[in-house]
Amino acid sequence: MDYDVIVIGGGLSGLTAASLLAKRGLKTAVIDRNHSPGGSCGVFKRGDVTFDTGAAMLYGFGEQGFNAHRYVFNALEEPIDMIRHDMLYRVNFGDKRIPFWLDVPRFADELAGCFPDEADSIHRFYRDMSLMYKHVMVESPNYTTPDETGLRPAVRNFLRHPISYLRFLSYLNKSAESLLRRYFKNPEIFSFFDKLTSTYCYATVAEAPAILAAVMFIDNHVGGSFYPAGSTLFLPGKLEKAIEEHGGDMILGREAAAVLFEDGKPSGVRLDDGNELRAENLIYSGTVWNLYGKLVDPRFSRKGRRAWAGRQVPTYPSVVLYSVVDRGVIPEGTQPIEMLIGNPEALDESEVTAYILSIDDRTLCADDEHTVTAIGPTFRQWPARSSGEYPKVKAQEEERLISVLEKRFPGFRQGLRFHELATPRTIERYTLKNGGAVAGPKQMLGQHMFRRLHTRTEWDNLFCCGESTVMGTGTPTVTTEGLSAANALLKKMGKETYVYRAGMKNWVRLVEKPYTRDQLYDTSSKAQQAVMRQALRCRLCEKPACARTDEMDVRGIMRRVAVGNFAGARKRWKEMPFADMARLEAFESACILGRAGKPVAIREVIRFLEGMGV
Repeated sequence: MDYDVIVIGGGLSGLTAASLLAKRGLKTAVIDRNHSPGGSCGVFKRGDVTFDTGAAMLYGFGEQGFNAHRYVFNALEEPIDMIRHDMLYRVNFGDKRIPFWLDVPRFADELAGCFPDEADSIHRFYRDMSLMYKHVMVESPNYTTPDETGLRPAVRNFLRHPISYLRFLSYLNKSAESLLRRYFKNPEIFSFFDKLTSTYCYATVAEAPAILAAVMFIDNHVGGSFYPAGSTLFLPGKLEKAIEEHGGDMILGREAAAVLFEDGKPSGVRLDDGNELRAENLIYSGTVWNLYGKLVDPRFSRKGRRAWAGRQVPTYPSVVLYSVVDRGVIPEGTQPIEMLIGNPEALDESEVTAYILSIDDRTLCADDEHTVTAIGPTFRQWPARSSGEYPKVKAQEEERLISVLEKRFPGFRQGLRFHELATPRTIERYTLKNGGAVAGPKQMLGQHMFRRLHTRTEWDNLFCCGESTVMGTGTPTVTTEGLSAANALLKKMGKETYVYRAGMKNWVRLVEKPYTRDQLYDTSSKAQQAVMRQALRCRLCEKPACARTDEMDVRGIMRRVAVGNFAGARKRWKEMPFADMARLEAFESACILGRAGKPVAIREVIRFLEGMGV
């Protein structure tokens, strides 16, 4: 066998599973079709501006609550710097601007001021949900998915607070709406909670399971909202670092075309270039539709299982507008995350979430500008990218989103310096999320929790994680799914699993904001700082001008160095054919930054890697 485990998909769930398994000594490989890992959690650059591709509202790094990200970095013993936002976000709901404070009683006061006729019910609701959350989640930290939770820990936790647990479990097959009706009567507040569940799990309160909504309404307040200092390049980059430092392989720019079978069991992966890799075990972190409709030959799966997968209802497709505006367009007091609700009565295309993360992280763009990334649903039929209609429809969507942002930020259109749109076709092309459904199957009654893809499949050596699995949408949930898949495989192999221990050393550092370029790499040596800053200048071009073949992966080396992954960068350098300084001089001369200034000092970075001997 080539590997102990191959992970198909380099999003957060796959990277989490791979990093934890590599740390346990398993020979691990990750396959991803993009040249950078992270899936929808990563970056791209336009000029000197860094954009987050998608997932940037990050939970799970707090000291308490459902803090799966913090636990994983502590388990990996991998440092990461995080910015904590002052509040979760602000919801612009009709004529109300509702700040989501981290402190739950303070938020309840704020909400009660918006719905005074429901004030007492609001406080009672949040008190009840907070107590239940404390008993079920906070006092018994658990990073295992429900389908993998053993009987003994479940009973132990139940006996601590039986009433809270019975109440929590009673919500399993009930809607969030039925839970809310125990407290509220005002139709407008139901519309408000509709917006929350559609943000958290892309479902209305009538669709969303109460057991998930009850947690989500409290969890994010307890843990807080975070952003990786320096951009989301650092979150997947640090997980990749852990994989490569422990001997794992990152096979990037290659798509998994098929799961190979021997004697009726998965035995490896065929890549899109025809190469085949073998492994004793596989972990799949893509969509349920791609697993049963593309990767697994129908000869090896049951017809009923394929039909079940095909019936899974997706979340709605999305569009994303990436833009840069004059700094003065964004008024003081604006939050890094602003939810814009155009129609309080229904979910429609006027519902847009604006991420202005340059408010807290000033490394993303120049001092006189802001980045604004706006994401929202699209319900139109999108023509093929090759169609003549595609550019027209794309231009219409750009105009629509700009108009939505102009209403919230007057002068936005006039102050617009750059904009670019990602359509559902774009999202599917880069992330393999079918139809541009950014969160996989909808987490709704009838296909929720145990009715979704489980960690274990019908084959004892194929495991699953990601948004199609039991816990579904959200960065802390998919991270938990990756952790659960890793533990399931470790159990199978008789190796030590990852279990929370009180007093674990903290490797997550909270930094001051607004975060500036001067703060970047402040814990590294001066020599390391110099090469990391140089590598961070790389534009990570999709079609690099410096090295025009995948084998000469200069951008991959620079990306790794930028996050401190020196071992992975040096390994990639040694894998390159004709790896010599003369060739690098030519690459440096062709660097796109050299056309208007100073190219990336590629040779300086490589000399540093050679000198480290890592």
